[in-house]
Amino acid sequence: MINFVRNAFFSFLCFISLLYSKADKPNFIVIFTDDQGYGDLSCFGSKIIKTPNIDRIAKEGRKFTNFMVASPVCTPSRAALLTGCYPKRVGMHQHVLFPSSKKGLNPNEYTMADHFKSLGYATACFGKWHLGHHKPVLPTSNGFDSYYGIPYSNDMNHPDNKGKPKSGPSGMDILWEDPESTITKWNTPLFENEKIVELPVDQRTITRRCTQKSIDFIKSNNDKPFFLYIPHSMPHIPLYVPDEIRDPDPQNAYINTIEHIDSEVGRLLDTLDKLNLSSKTYVIYTTDNGPWLSFKHHGGSAGPLRDGKGTTFEGGQRVPCVIRGPGIPVGTTCSALMSTIDLLPTFASIVGKSLPSGNKIDGLNSEALLTGKASSIRNEFLYYTSRGEIQGIRQGQWKLLIKNKRSKGKNETEKFLFNLKFDLGEKNNLYENNREIVNKLSKRMIQLDNEIEKNARSPWLLN
Repeated sequence: MINFVRNAFFSFLCFISLLYSKADKPNFIVIFTDDQGYGDLSCFGSKIIKTPNIDRIAKEGRKFTNFMVASPVCTPSRAALLTGCYPKRVGMHQHVLFPSSKKGLNPNEYTMADHFKSLGYATACFGKWHLGHHKPVLPTSNGFDSYYGIPYSNDMNHPDNKGKPKSGPSGMDILWEDPESTITKWNTPLFENEKIVELPVDQRTITRRCTQKSIDFIKSNNDKPFFLYIPHSMPHIPLYVPDEIRDPDPQNAYINTIEHIDSEVGRLLDTLDKLNLSSKTYVIYTTDNGPWLSFKHHGGSAGPLRDGKGTTFEGGQRVPCVIRGPGIPVGTTCSALMSTIDLLPTFASIVGKSLPSGNKIDGLNSEALLTGKASSIRNEFLYYTSRGEIQGIRQGQWKLLIKNKRSKGKNETEKFLFNLKFDLGEKNNLYENNREIVNKLSKRMIQLDNEIEKNARSPWLLN
């Protein structure tokens, strides 16, 4: 009888301990927008776009001004975020996926969602996936309990990407002036878990609907830890917002879209407040690459940075990032180099469970940067083109770019060396007068890329 009571009491203590440990774990929300520029938040210097809710994350946490994505285009950048790897390491480096693509993120890769799920977290993805639209590679096969969103870019048509309307700034003007065009000119699908539930998706309400799905998810899991990934399909063109808030002037389309995203972020933050979850929830807001400048007023701004989406200049890969959460010093700015590939090992450190040792990653644990206990973690960063070719390296303040291109039937090479500490806009090319630095960086760039290529893993391929 004594043993029975002792065992029952021990079981009770274990149960209470389990409940406590679950309740004690922090929650994580990653908001990942599409094609938003470094200069497209008021807390990053925008004078024309008002983002009070995203600014609130910065005021209540940290602003990261030297935050990099691992590719200047969608698919590779998203693979890097979720796996903690340069896209080339996981075979997802060769540009973006299309409705006709027969490729995807290998489910054998260990994702951010996989790690949280191994700890008993509820996991969900609401938004743009773009890592393969076939069932074996959808979010539900990569660690997420549920998924709702557009499986690839919102300017792509099911099933073969044909029949799309006129592109370019003038084409986007026409679409903005005709909000019904979201369903009359496009055939973009909306997925729920593994099935198409709306074709074409009404993109006017997609940002709001993904936010509402997120709010419902938080309410359903407010008594246990959760990981929520919200990769909004906006502000990638074509731009759409709800009819009742639409500014009819297409010159204001991008401003209107970002401010709508900001309002939806506000709804999310208000939900956390109402459920008393704010103090135990990390909220990360960033984007997948720089602005699509060729779309002019339908694209964003890189602020003080050079160029934008699709390039390895800073405007293509340095993105705005704000993070709020437990232990993060309020109202601070971090200028240290950090990347999306660092988030997975950083989160693993925060929750106190190491990543499995099987698959090598490129990310570094940067928890000390979040808390302000370290001034620097990462000293190096590689720059790959949108096609996955190595093009540059950064070490400390120095950045080397070697751009091979074909012009008028001839192969040409442009070589750049920038001191980003004094030349954020990459205007002053120091290549010719610093050959020792150039040689050192070039040798290191090749060494790191060779290691990644040698140990690269295969993506998933449709048989």
